Amino acid sequence: MHVARLCPATGWPLRLSTLASLMLLAQGAAAQSGAAAAPQALPDVTVRSTLVQSPLDYAPASVTIVDGDRLRDRQWQVNLSESLSGTPGLLLQNRQNYAQDLQLSIRGHGARSMFGVRGVQIFVDGIPATMPDGQGQTNNIDLQSVERIEVLRGPYSTLYGNASGGVINAYSARGEGSPSIDSSFAMGSNGQKRLGLKAQGERQGVGYVVSASRFLTDGYRPQSAADKNLFNARLDTDPSEHSHLMLVANHVNVDALDPGGAAPAEWAANGRAVAPGPLNFNMRKNMRQSQVGLAYDYRVDASNALRLMVYAGQRSITQYQSTPVAVQAPATSAGGVIDLGRDYGGLDLRWAHSTEAGGSPLSLVLGLTANLVEEDRQGYDNFLGSQLGVKGKLRRDERNTLSNADPYLQASWAFAPHWKLDAGLRWSHVKFVSRDHYIAPGNSDDSGDTRFRRWLPMLSLQRELNAGTQVYASLGGGMETPTFNEISYRPGGLPGLNFGLQPATSTSAEIGLRQRFAGEALRGQWSAALFHTSTRNEIVTAENIGGRSSFRNAGRTRRQGAELATQLWLARQWQLNAALTVLDAKLRDGFCNSAGASCVPAGKRIAGTARTQAAIGLDWRPHGDWRLGADWRHVSAIAANDSNSIEAPSYGVLALSAGYTRQWGPWKLNAFARIDNLADKKYVGSVIVNESNGRYYEAAPGRQWMAGMSLGYQF
Repeated sequence: MHVARLCPATGWPLRLSTLASLMLLAQGAAAQSGAAAAPQALPDVTVRSTLVQSPLDYAPASVTIVDGDRLRDRQWQVNLSESLSGTPGLLLQNRQNYAQDLQLSIRGHGARSMFGVRGVQIFVDGIPATMPDGQGQTNNIDLQSVERIEVLRGPYSTLYGNASGGVINAYSARGEGSPSIDSSFAMGSNGQKRLGLKAQGERQGVGYVVSASRFLTDGYRPQSAADKNLFNARLDTDPSEHSHLMLVANHVNVDALDPGGAAPAEWAANGRAVAPGPLNFNMRKNMRQSQVGLAYDYRVDASNALRLMVYAGQRSITQYQSTPVAVQAPATSAGGVIDLGRDYGGLDLRWAHSTEAGGSPLSLVLGLTANLVEEDRQGYDNFLGSQLGVKGKLRRDERNTLSNADPYLQASWAFAPHWKLDAGLRWSHVKFVSRDHYIAPGNSDDSGDTRFRRWLPMLSLQRELNAGTQVYASLGGGMETPTFNEISYRPGGLPGLNFGLQPATSTSAEIGLRQRFAGEALRGQWSAALFHTSTRNEIVTAENIGGRSSFRNAGRTRRQGAELATQLWLARQWQLNAALTVLDAKLRDGFCNSAGASCVPAGKRIAGTARTQAAIGLDWRPHGDWRLGADWRHVSAIAANDSNSIEAPSYGVLALSAGYTRQWGPWKLNAFARIDNLADKKYVGSVIVNESNGRYYEAAPGRQWMAGMSLGYQF
């Protein structure tokens, strides 16, 4: 199968409509076959991301849950993009650059990010991987020990506070049962290797899961080799019959070269192209992070429960950029080397109460979240004399403090048979403080502080149409502040921090339908959602000069679209997963750069977004020991800049995989292999949005292979 060779007359619209039609026909047939069957034939899944926990069937929001076994099966277990890229509403692209994080956005939120994650909240075992300013990262998520990942979309996510255009929650598995140990090894194209070791079980009332892994790659492009080491541990115990204690610890260390992006013409001529700058300056990054968290749950009585989660961590980054020497000449330059040390911590205190109102069940959650980040940030020249890519003289030295303190309230009331009302309110308060310790001729004191405050409400109404079928409507208000990186530079090369940059505020609405069915020949579930978000003061790029980006507020934007997802079990041997996303993300008001010389008119697509995404995964288990799978993914053209003058071409890629499992007494062998991009299609895997040098494209590999095995022992 090679999508690029389909007849042009059919086109992507026909393929899109065909996919949607097949999904709807399958759902219609399934609903008929399961009309007389009990939906409980499928396993019940509890959603944790909505705070007032409920079965997935009754969650008043768009939620996708992917369990750990599915995340790991026939995968590298390194990147979220391996198994979450088929999630509706989620654009998740692997940059093939471990010096930078994945390109990640949810319904267009976070799409503006050049590097790292913006506009989406990420949590690992309740610990935020997103800082109070909305800047996040995913590389500390240990897929080897994760129990599940939940992706929350729509108005409900605004209850997570600043920059919550969507939420990704990762939960580590809890150790239970007899002790076991599992070792794994995988290797593949471009020198990729992964080694893993995991021990889990329960002993004397203490459950434990401890895992460690190392991933090595030579990289698809020159200057893209990487070495990633990850450790994760979780301990659980019950101090009393009414309490539970969880301790989690995590450490990640990444050393990676950085190839940067390629201009469209460079990529067209050579998919592995790397510009001279990253090579000449040996562009690279080292990141180390260690954190620990403690969660204590106490059941006061049948109606009341308390939960306290506290955490602390340290993060250090040294990053060598390819900023030209001449650009670093002005006294206001921050140099071409970033040296960052960060201490962070926080807490979440929560009280849950169950009661009745008007004779109907009412659940309440009242809580307070507080987070603090203190960072020392230095900048240095990236040269000494004629030698490039080395640390030179000091050009920046500042102490930055980020903090937030957000009280919140959430209620869920089943006020009538088949009806449920959910409501929530959060007071989000984010504070920025910067103290400049680098004062030099031509570089004055850039100290300053600012704060942003906003009420974030949410309301959702749900109706049960019949057993297994729910419909809901939600409305919410959100806020996204600029990150510290985005206020670091003022437009026009002016000195000081850009504290005039304001947060973007939004109003989101959604209607959705979720159905579960179970028949003798066909069972499964499907969901559909329509969404609309209006945003004011959208944060956009003001100018890109010499590798530095400054930002400004534009006018209004709109993100609207539809999502459709299904999971079907066909007989006992076949499983089908499919997802479809249609997104219309546009500027409602035009804007100009800081000099007024270049303007973007209204109606342009928001940079970094794709109009359509589709994914289909088919698994066949002909025998209890064997697993065979095929996965197809399509992403339409992605706007690389605000003017939409450059787009990364659309693509469709196919992957095949196989797995074999065999048990011999206490021993368990799992062998697996996969081929990605089977047709060896040349395509752009991700884009660097509004890249200042016009090097927008990050190439994806051609045909890739991997194979591996794991061996486990149950004591």
